[in-house]
Amino acid sequence: MFEQMMLSAWREGLRDKLSLPLRVELWDGRQLEFSSESPRVTIRVPDRSALRYLRSPSLYNLGKAYVEGEIDIKGRAADIISVGNALAASLDKGRSRLGEVLRRAAPHTRHTDAEAIRYHYDVSNDFYAAWLDPGMVYSCAYFENGDEDLATAQQKKIDHILRKIDLRPGQALLDIGCGWGALVLRAAQHFGARCVGVTLSENQAALARERVERAGLQGQIEILLQDYRDVDGQFDRITSVGMFEHVGVQHLSEYFSRVNRLLAPGGVVMNHGITTTNVDNGATPYGGGEFIDQYVFPHGELAHLSTVVRAMQEGGLEVRDVENLRRHYAKTCAIWTDNFESNAERIRTLTDEKRFRIWHVYLAGCAYAFAHGRINLYQIVCGKAEGDVEQLPWSRRYMYP
Repeated sequence: MFEQMMLSAWREGLRDKLSLPLRVELWDGRQLEFSSESPRVTIRVPDRSALRYLRSPSLYNLGKAYVEGEIDIKGRAADIISVGNALAASLDKGRSRLGEVLRRAAPHTRHTDAEAIRYHYDVSNDFYAAWLDPGMVYSCAYFENGDEDLATAQQKKIDHILRKIDLRPGQALLDIGCGWGALVLRAAQHFGARCVGVTLSENQAALARERVERAGLQGQIEILLQDYRDVDGQFDRITSVGMFEHVGVQHLSEYFSRVNRLLAPGGVVMNHGITTTNVDNGATPYGGGEFIDQYVFPHGELAHLSTVVRAMQEGGLEVRDVENLRRHYAKTCAIWTDNFESNAERIRTLTDEKRFRIWHVYLAGCAYAFAHGRINLYQIVCGKAEGDVEQLPWSRRYMYP
């Protein structure tokens, strides 16, 4: 009786604050509705012990309960994330705790970074191929007109980057965190560059080398399974797409110093990466960052744009151009989410249930976070601070065909 009164009070308390298209199904057959609207999300609570997640519904608690199989959630991922955010915000615990959710300063050694990369990227190439574009580009696409399909938008993103750095035939290009090789393949085939791609993922390196061989570009492209800190040489152009989030906020100055040392005089760098909108650096509200840290990107850290620019300057680089692509990443993640759900049956055969659930909510969560301005995506073009400022044209017009 006491438990029933507590549940009723909890439901009514929430209904006073917000109306949600949510149904909660309890272990004894009872159902709690939170709106007169037909439920788009159903949470099934298999036993009493799982109620603790609903009484304190941070994104971390709800995500953990779902991933660990302590509750079941039915509905489209976008609806699940929307309802989850509303539940978390209703208690307003996330905002008061935001300052303390700064990522723990884990050591970023070659060993820990390699382990983290393997955890995230070495699920299987088939797993990623099931919801990425055919080129397997796992970063923000560029929707020049807003109506492109994903494959077109990803190719436009790569071309946008390569035009931004004014890549020319015969130049040496280093791609730090090359993934499955899409950027270096495009740079060699269509821009005539000599390319080196580095990754810590064995699966990515193996497929990237296969793709290079199939394209007959072994003489122009080298794929290295290597830490960026161990790369030697001088490069006319350097790109880093979706990689620097793994570096660690405290190590960004060292990272950009290393990039500066690898950059030839008169060279150009482009860093494409996710930032937080929290000026103190760190995670997103309501425990979302905690969930990502534990289940998705171990040791990953997001810095504020101001921190990134300062670290670049401390590393001896001068910022030349900054572009905000947050809206583009919201759309990219939304398409990935739709692809993931459309291919759910096959994806379940490519991984275990826990990892399926992690990615199910992670992709939709990212789409929500970008759409609502909790995280951002910036492309930043740099050169040596003491270098010749004449290596790029006078205006931005050269970036567009």
